[in-house]
Amino acid sequence: MRLINVEVTTPLDLSRERDLVLIAIEEANQTFREKGPECLADDRLNEADAMMEFCHELNVTIVRAASGVRTCAAFVGCYNEDLGTFSYVNAGHTPGLLRYGSDVSELAATGMPFGLFVGSTYEAPIAAVPRGGALLLVSRGVVEATHKKEEFGLERLKQQLEQTPLTNAHDVASAALQAVRQYAHSAATKNDLTTLALVRPRPSKGA
Repeated sequence: MRLINVEVTTPLDLSRERDLVLIAIEEANQTFREKGPECLADDRLNEADAMMEFCHELNVTIVRAASGVRTCAAFVGCYNEDLGTFSYVNAGHTPGLLRYGSDVSELAATGMPFGLFVGSTYEAPIAAVPRGGALLLVSRGVVEATHKKEEFGLERLKQQLEQTPLTNAHDVASAALQAVRQYAHSAATKNDLTTLALVRPRPSKGA
C-alpha cells in the first residue's frame, strides 16, 4: 500500500502566528511519517478503519501543536496497488478527481478540516481506480488562481483532466500545473500550486 497526502502543511490558518504554523507543520509531518505506517502496516486490517484512526491522530496532533482551534484542510489517501483501490479522507479540502474514460468524478469532502475539534471523526470511503484510469489531487491554490478576478476553478480543472492523455502520472500532474499557470499568468505565483497524480496502467498484452 502507498500512503498519500496533499497539503496537510500549507492551509493552516495561522497567518498572524508564524511560530505556531511552523510547529504545527512539523508535528503534522512527524505524525504522518510515524503513525501512517503504524496504522496501515497490517494488510489484514480494514483500510477504511485504519484511515479513520490515522486521520484522528493527525487531527489531534494539529489541535495540540497549534494550541487551540485552527483550520487545516487536508486530503489524505492510501492506495492499494494490488487491488487498485484508494481509501481516502477529504478533510474540507478541494475534491480529488477520478477519471476513467471520458468520465471524471469528484472525491468530495468526507469531514471537517483538521484542527477544529479533538473529537472530530472522519469517514474514509474507498474508490476504485480502474485499469487505464487516473486520480488527480491538487492544492486549493490551483482552483483559486485568478485571471481578471475569475478563478481557474474546479470545472476547468476537470475539463483539463478529460483532455489529458493518461500516459503516466508525471504528465497528468504536469499538464494540470501548466494549464493553471497559462490561465493565471504571473498571478499564479501568488498561490501554492501543488498537483499529484496517480495513473493505473492497463495490463500489458499477453499478461
